[in-house]
Amino acid sequence: MRVGAFILAAQFPGQGQGEALHRAVRSAYVSEEAGLDAVWLAEHHFVPYGVCPSAVTLAALLLGRTRRIGVGTAVSVLPTAHPVALGEQAALLHLVSGGRFTLGVGRGGPWVDLEVFGTGLRAYERDFPESLDLLLRWLREPRVGAAGERYAFREVPVVPRPGEALGERTASGPPVIVACTSPRSVRLAAERGLPMLLGMHCGDDEKAEVVELWRKSALAAGHCPDEVAAVAAEHVSAGVVQIADARPEAAETLLKAMPGWLRQGLDAHVTVDGRPRRMRDPLAYAELLCGLHPVGPPRLCADRLAATAERTGIRRFALLVEGSGDLAATEENVRRLGAEVLPLLS
Repeated sequence: MRVGAFILAAQFPGQGQGEALHRAVRSAYVSEEAGLDAVWLAEHHFVPYGVCPSAVTLAALLLGRTRRIGVGTAVSVLPTAHPVALGEQAALLHLVSGGRFTLGVGRGGPWVDLEVFGTGLRAYERDFPESLDLLLRWLREPRVGAAGERYAFREVPVVPRPGEALGERTASGPPVIVACTSPRSVRLAAERGLPMLLGMHCGDDEKAEVVELWRKSALAAGHCPDEVAAVAAEHVSAGVVQIADARPEAAETLLKAMPGWLRQGLDAHVTVDGRPRRMRDPLAYAELLCGLHPVGPPRLCADRLAATAERTGIRRFALLVEGSGDLAATEENVRRLGAEVLPLLS
């Protein structure tokens, strides 16, 4: 199994934005020291749920300051970015890092971001497939032009080419993964032969159903069974981790801190068109996450991850490590994950 840290740069009540970003950067450094497989960086705009507005920018910093660990975006929001600009950034990070960068993309939500960046609601509701296809072409072809409904431009050379071979690890360009929260996005990822990032709000049974839908859709799209199996091995399951000597202690840590963060963070989202939105109950959501994910002593955490892998077939994890909201506690959480949980999974 490959276990990584999911980093939101979450701003907890009473904290400044700089404090949240400092904790995010420190979490990544400690993740490498602890032997984790990767760090996954979230991207949000205008809300304290997460104060990193550019996952690729933070990825660039961390790739430059680390040597081994993989760094991925979870996710870069494609409807608020030009796919060629994002493709250029991904190619650059892929090449200069020696192949340690993974580009995760997603649709995001119908938020005011679409108004601020001038892309409009259509970019979220209709144009994601066109944007994704253009991005994939940029990462795979030497020259690219476009004649779509949203993007139309003359053919231009791809510079730098992400397939430039600096070594075996970099030869095929950066891996791309798609955040999937609906059957439509699952089918889209499957048809393009791309792995999925599945959210931390889902339990094992739901994730197993999504993986099966993806598998059937990939086969129906003409991908061969061997290719489907190889891509499926790259699915990532997001979750929460909090390690303590006893489960009540670990859960208490999260239930004291997370509801306040969730309340102010989720409530700050504003829809672009005034549509009503359903707000999760912060305490109930925190309790749900504690029940679904590795929260407790190391053996329980390892067993929880193993059970998810067995039920869903997913063997890659991106685990939110900063649920305590405290820098020292987050660093200890990451170190215990590496020292006490990972050995139980090998």
